[in-house]
Amino acid sequence: MAPFVVPEEADLVTKKWVYLFREGDRTMRDLLGGKGAGVAEMTKAGLPVPPGFTITTEACNEYYKQPGGGFPDGLWDQVLEALKDVEQQTGKKFGDPSNPLLVSVRSGAKFSMPGMMDTVLNLGLNDETLQGIITSTGNPRFGYDALRRFIQMFGKIVLEIDPAKFEHILDQKKQQVGAKVDTDLTAEDLRDVAERFKGVVKVETGKDFPTDPYEQLRLAITAVFRSWNNPRAIAYRNFNKIPHDLGTAVNVQTMVFGNMGADSGTGVAFTRDPKTGERALFGEYLLNAQGEDVVAGIRTPQPISLMAQELPEVYKQFLGYAEMLEKHYRDMQDLEFTVERGKLYMLQTRSGKRSAAAAVKIAVDMVDEGLITKSEAVQRVEPVQLEQLLFRRIDPSASVTVIARGLNASPGAATGKAIFDADKAAELGKTEAVILVRPETNPDDVHGMIPAQGILTARGGATSHAAVVARGLGKPCIAGCEEITIDMEARTLSANGYLVKEGDLITVNGTTGEVILGAVPMLEGEITPDMQKILDWADEIRRLQVWANADYPRDAQVARARGAQGIGLCRTEHMFFEEDRLPIVREMILAKSLEARKEALAKLLPIQKEDFKGILKAMDGYPVVIRLLDPPLHEFLPRYDELLVETTELRVRGDNPAELEEKEKLLKVVEQMREANPMLGLRGCRLGLMFDGVNQMQVRAILSAALECKAEGLDPHPEIMIPLVGHVNELKAVYDQVTAEAKQVMKEEGIEIHYKFGTMIETPRGALTADELAKYAEFFSFGTNDLTQMTFGFSRDDAEGKFLLQYVERKLLPTNPFQVLDRNGVGKLMRTAVELGKRTRSDIEIGICGEHGGEPSSVEFCHLIGLKYVSCSPYRVPIARLAAAQAAAAGAERDR
Repeated sequence: MAPFVVPEEADLVTKKWVYLFREGDRTMRDLLGGKGAGVAEMTKAGLPVPPGFTITTEACNEYYKQPGGGFPDGLWDQVLEALKDVEQQTGKKFGDPSNPLLVSVRSGAKFSMPGMMDTVLNLGLNDETLQGIITSTGNPRFGYDALRRFIQMFGKIVLEIDPAKFEHILDQKKQQVGAKVDTDLTAEDLRDVAERFKGVVKVETGKDFPTDPYEQLRLAITAVFRSWNNPRAIAYRNFNKIPHDLGTAVNVQTMVFGNMGADSGTGVAFTRDPKTGERALFGEYLLNAQGEDVVAGIRTPQPISLMAQELPEVYKQFLGYAEMLEKHYRDMQDLEFTVERGKLYMLQTRSGKRSAAAAVKIAVDMVDEGLITKSEAVQRVEPVQLEQLLFRRIDPSASVTVIARGLNASPGAATGKAIFDADKAAELGKTEAVILVRPETNPDDVHGMIPAQGILTARGGATSHAAVVARGLGKPCIAGCEEITIDMEARTLSANGYLVKEGDLITVNGTTGEVILGAVPMLEGEITPDMQKILDWADEIRRLQVWANADYPRDAQVARARGAQGIGLCRTEHMFFEEDRLPIVREMILAKSLEARKEALAKLLPIQKEDFKGILKAMDGYPVVIRLLDPPLHEFLPRYDELLVETTELRVRGDNPAELEEKEKLLKVVEQMREANPMLGLRGCRLGLMFDGVNQMQVRAILSAALECKAEGLDPHPEIMIPLVGHVNELKAVYDQVTAEAKQVMKEEGIEIHYKFGTMIETPRGALTADELAKYAEFFSFGTNDLTQMTFGFSRDDAEGKFLLQYVERKLLPTNPFQVLDRNGVGKLMRTAVELGKRTRSDIEIGICGEHGGEPSSVEFCHLIGLKYVSCSPYRVPIARLAAAQAAAAGAERDR
């Protein structure tokens, strides 16, 4: 005999999948979704909410776990039990021909996803219950209108029939009888439409339209579950960074009818204007209509203010509810309502979607009104909303023709003539607006990028040359736009059937990655007084300092004006890329002896010193981290393939032997310097160790600039940073170079100045041996661009241009790790380095200067692991300030 086994407690008690509205409340958003929690809260508050129940988000997730999708055990029984309760509350019975209960079946996820998932209205109708509706209302037209709507919506949502097939029949009927709008159709007209709709269902599915109300309900619930993973919902979640594993709740609610005559109607309203944030009721309504009429634009709705004239008592009551709900939730509310024969019903309340400008204004106003605290106001504004307001953007009301999409590498928008050559862009950009269009950019193109309004490349990623330079310049950039084909000979761009010739106007939207044909209306970005208040409050809350990446004095000035507390990365190589300096840099690289190299370096010294002095002046009193030369030297030389073509052409022509000889010498040097993988080759600290004199010249330039600033009464704080260290012996060798040169400079000048010596942590080994590095380094700065690249084993530009975005779309990766810091991999290395570094040097200064320094989720992680600062583009400093405050506020909430 088999032994008796005591069942697990979970087996004895069926999980609760269904909650009546009166059983829930606002705290249950995770389980009931935003809509379910909202109607539950309104029910508890005594507002007139049609009775109903919510099927939980857990049930949706469980549905997807079943083979082929299916209801979890106990769900349908709980639905039937809840339906009986609703019948008792309403005095109606589901499927009863004499007094039928009709319901709506609506989606409702934790986060608002307007229009992304599905809804079915008037469910429970068939030929028998229709007669009951007609008898109880005395209105045949209303009955047949409800039936045709139900068949149309059920056919589209549940049976997945092309909605155009229904619309065609409806339009035909209106033309036949001379009706301008749906409400002009008679009961007989609508009866005929409903019968023809049934015919469409029969043809398209091979079955009759389902008449059993319980079968209708089961199918509709299934359809709403399925809608969680429809393409538009997935795309919306991807764009808004909403997790895909939350699931949607399903709300089954008693139908109330706004299409029962002139004393009925339906509408949507916001307690404040969602576009401007103005404190005034904003919305639209329609008399004698159902909800989808307002949303679908089938009829032109009226401003909500007109309801005060047409239904004054209802309007007064609605105003009271709107004010009550806003005060209760302490946030702007999005309300849905229906009026049935003069009686107001509240169908939904949720925090309303709002524009970036409205978000800022509402947050500030609600602090002034005493509704929320400063900390809450800071948390109400999304960093991406600040980004939208700070950068030039396309007027959202404008009609645009999108011809291609690429990587949104640098935010903002710009219009200009498409120019395919950096020299031409540099010349034309002095007097005209241009967009530099290139297969990819390199240092030789910088002079054309500076005057351009925006940049578009067919290759590259978010950390490509084009993207990094554009962000530093505060210009919009679309990178890795593989949908475009660039013909450099013809000077044309083709994409998806469109052809753009050089000189044609195009618009780049670096915020969305869209390439747009022609010019479009723009809105300028600015820090408004309300935004400044939010940022000031953020500064009171945050612990993380916000520094900026700046390569020129003008960048430092922008950074300081936007609230930066230091420069976390000054890339000295960007100074070398300037057109007038490049020949000297090449002279230094091509030098055949140490003496010749030092002669070239001596020419660069005063130029570098003036650059550093300008940045130190701009950041007077604040730290300035200056990274010694990092990129491989071949980046300063002509491209090998282009040089080979030029040399070959000269050989073939044979008309200029002197130029040919010069080109061949250069080609030989470039060929010798070529590397199989230059990003892992002779660069970073290795470069300064192998090319004696480079580090010494830069250190001399830095400290001479600082000493001059000090002599002028300023307070400079230079910090010298060594890139790409993998072994402590490398760091010690450079440390010896730097300290020896620093002592010599100060001895010559007769003035002492304090400076810091530190390193970038951008190799996995560097992170894992941070305790050894901290013996010499007074500070660490995480270079997360390279650290991410080396940790994943991805070539950034190749990965983003070829497969990385597909990885994200196919859910192989949750996000692009070059845009959002990978906490589980790269983050663990960072956490390890912080712990090891502090073990050796307790007061070590640690920050981040990779592109992640301005990304909100990454900023939060930097707060969590105890960094001192984040450093980002000067133009993203306000965004990082807000993100740092939100991280601190969230941490305080967790600690309560």
